[in-house]
Amino acid sequence: MIIDAPRGEILHGPPDRGKLSTSTLRPEPSSTHDWIGPPNPLSNLRPIVYGISENESDLEKQLRKLRQETENWNHNFWTKQNISFSKEKDAFITSQLKAKGLTVRGEDGRRRSLSSEEMAIFYKSFLDENRLRHANYNKEWYRRNFTITLLMAQVALNSLWRTVTKKRCKKKKSTPTV
Repeated sequence: MIIDAPRGEILHGPPDRGKLSTSTLRPEPSSTHDWIGPPNPLSNLRPIVYGISENESDLEKQLRKLRQETENWNHNFWTKQNISFSKEKDAFITSQLKAKGLTVRGEDGRRRSLSSEEMAIFYKSFLDENRLRHANYNKEWYRRNFTITLLMAQVALNSLWRTVTKKRCKKKKSTPTV
């Protein structure tokens, strides 16, 4: 499934395999659209490939690259965090069941679980252990988004300036001289 970002439409069906790179199953950047893919099973984030306009300025290129780099950084952080969470959660459940003299699977073959109260102990512990990592992530996330916002403002102002100067040039050329 591909989401047409400028219009927000969801295009059903598999993406055009001819345009996908085989290693990442991502399309090549488009000149008119951003590509937003399905959630990644590890990071739970939707990958984005930002479109490259035909007349991309150096500032627009800098913005696009920073946005893509931030997407990749975000994906890597959450992939590592989610894998760590899953492993630690499984280890916690196994240790708690073992302390009760139980195996991970019941007699019926189904996986045993812990109560909400028992799992709350794990969740609090995991958050406490990762407090500094999350704080550092948040600082970097805010720094990156602030920089992206400033670049977006610069791009918008440059675009406005180009539009105004083009209109001014057209007006001068169309004004008859006496």
